[in-house]
Amino acid sequence: MNHSILKKIRNKLSNREEQNSLRSLRDNSSLVDFCSNDYLGFANSLPVKQSKQQGATGSRLISGNSNQFESLEQKIANFHNADSGLIFNSGYDANIGLFSCIADKGDTIIYDQYIHASIRDGIRLSNARSFSFEHNNLLSLEKKLEQADGHILVAIESVYSMDGDLAPLEEIIEVCEKHKAHVILDEAHATGVIGKKGLGLAQELGVASKLFARVHTFGKAMGCHGAIILGSKDLKSYLVNFARSFIYTTALSEHSLNSIESAYEKLNNAEEIIRQLHQNITLFQSLLSKNLQSKLIPSSSPIQCLLVSGNDHVKKVESELQTKGFDIRAILHPTVPKGKERLRVCIHSFNTPEELKTCVSQLEKLIV
Repeated sequence: MNHSILKKIRNKLSNREEQNSLRSLRDNSSLVDFCSNDYLGFANSLPVKQSKQQGATGSRLISGNSNQFESLEQKIANFHNADSGLIFNSGYDANIGLFSCIADKGDTIIYDQYIHASIRDGIRLSNARSFSFEHNNLLSLEKKLEQADGHILVAIESVYSMDGDLAPLEEIIEVCEKHKAHVILDEAHATGVIGKKGLGLAQELGVASKLFARVHTFGKAMGCHGAIILGSKDLKSYLVNFARSFIYTTALSEHSLNSIESAYEKLNNAEEIIRQLHQNITLFQSLLSKNLQSKLIPSSSPIQCLLVSGNDHVKKVESELQTKGFDIRAILHPTVPKGKERLRVCIHSFNTPEELKTCVSQLEKLIV
């Protein structure tokens, strides 16, 4: 047997170990949650009705489609003020499917340099030219738009997962309209969080109708699994015919659809929970000393990041915080640029004032 591939694998793992950036799976469920994307606490509180069937039976184009699928897609589209929607098995599947098929050779996709890996992977699978622009930088975006050919698509996120900051959405739309470019907005970390009912950034700003497509995922504040791409009826039909991550995969089970439906029913009456989430974000920020505030990446979202330079240093702080009972994760290079390593603190509606105060107290002791 040829062992060269195993040698290559071991070498790459060894390189990660040398950089102190080797990932591993952990179960920290006994710790206070300042880590998960379950911003509203839905994951452990969804009243999901019993399914009639045991599981999925095939892809939606073969045997997996149902009235429940199509009814739920339209309900969610109506909730988000869209013409139509198509459910995918995950946010990753949605972005891979959309970006790999929506642009052809001769077209251009321009994306924020901090865009999610799923969108980058989808772009790589497309036949379009692609450029990144500097994060949230309108001048950089305009320069890239001037270099674009064919149909032009611009990919951005409402809330960026590694910094927690928001896109200047209205300004980006204005620049893109000038260059006849179409905006695709990933609302993953804004769904359930931004706006009174958690409708997302586009609806909060009243610009949903100006977007080509929106991606809302259910694996964060919604506390379940899956995603939906919202847009025109023509876009939905196109994706059914050309999005490979939709066509060639088994459909979600009835239980998964019940979970999504329950999450949206709960979100429709979650204004108090969302208000509590934002009160907790404000409290967390107000408790920070000037030293910690100087290390905080500006953010009004639940994602609050404190810069702690160096993989060794930030991993040590992470370990000590977890020893004290707080599940806070270090974000390491190469996920973020060298020197920009950080602690990523996720605030939730269910975190108590005492938990927040004790958490900040520990951060003050460990970050200097």
